[in-house]
Amino acid sequence: MKVFKEQQRFTQTWLVFLLIVSTLIPFGILINEFVKNESTMKIETLFWVMGLMLVFTIPIFFFRLITRIDEKGIHYQFLPFHFSLKTIRWNEITKAYIRVYDPIGDSIHSKGHGIIHRYKNRLLFTPTTVCPIQCRYCFRKNELAQKDELFQSSLSALSTYLENNPEINEVILTGGDPLMLSDSKLSQIMNHLIGKIKYLRLHTRTPIIIPKRIDNRFIELIKKYQNSFSVITMAIHTNHADELSDEVIEHLNLLNETKANLISQTVLLRNVNDSVDSLCELFEKLSTNKIRPYYLHHPDKVKGAMHFYLKIETGRKLYGELRDNLPGWMLPHYVIDPANGKGKTLAYNGEHLEFSGTLIDRFGSKYSYSD
Repeated sequence: MKVFKEQQRFTQTWLVFLLIVSTLIPFGILINEFVKNESTMKIETLFWVMGLMLVFTIPIFFFRLITRIDEKGIHYQFLPFHFSLKTIRWNEITKAYIRVYDPIGDSIHSKGHGIIHRYKNRLLFTPTTVCPIQCRYCFRKNELAQKDELFQSSLSALSTYLENNPEINEVILTGGDPLMLSDSKLSQIMNHLIGKIKYLRLHTRTPIIIPKRIDNRFIELIKKYQNSFSVITMAIHTNHADELSDEVIEHLNLLNETKANLISQTVLLRNVNDSVDSLCELFEKLSTNKIRPYYLHHPDKVKGAMHFYLKIETGRKLYGELRDNLPGWMLPHYVIDPANGKGKTLAYNGEHLEFSGTLIDRFGSKYSYSD
């Protein structure tokens, strides 16, 4: 068995900066108090207080977490609280949960340059990794800046890939969030795609976070290119009716001036929107404003966000109640995006609410899914 070793320390730049600032500010206050003429603070008291602050601050840089995994089990030591390695033997472990960094299998179908080709007739293109907000449940959590030269090379690679794969008739702009790009860069993307595809789709959460991004210039941009594609679709990511404020609705309604197909995407989140009333309110509000509820995603198994996860059986029961409370045309597709990269699978089972641990992909093949 290959032995795994790791040692972690608190040496992140942001943490060092935070500790220095949080120490210097109280030091400054204490010294300022001491030098006041009317101050009754003794110098011994000043040194004692400053010394205690250092005692509680400096040791954090000596903390270490040592981990070792071998044929005997998992060994760990958290210095200075553990004087020796603690061991969890393999026969003591009854359950193990896998939390993957790529919970929907994007890397399996990645072609480089932000191109992900999972389905025959369409592909994902990520022209930016910037988002207006970092959603904790998101499987693409990142805040990397996009350099212009990288943007240009990705566009060139996209054009070449489309020319070599003529069966592709739809490009889906994702990210990051494509609406974090300027109108100029969005225009460059659309110019590259004219004549190569029929359908263009933009997945975005920006209108929910920054409603004013949907302004008259953006509307004119969509109008300019709407006849260059058979359909331009805007997929709005929103998870709760409370996000649809009057300001958000006002700017989303501007999209009705275009011929864009407006749909929504929602993630089912435990203790956030996992109730019939919450989802009905959201889908009715979207539909009233001419946005069709399209996807209800079962939550992905994202590291650090498993408190949002709920069992598939729970989701199925909830979806069954939605079917009884909403018109069929207002009911989104309830789907799971597995880590095996096979693509979206319908999560609702017309035969059983209980989950057997097996799903069927779009080719009719069965595969296991750990709930």
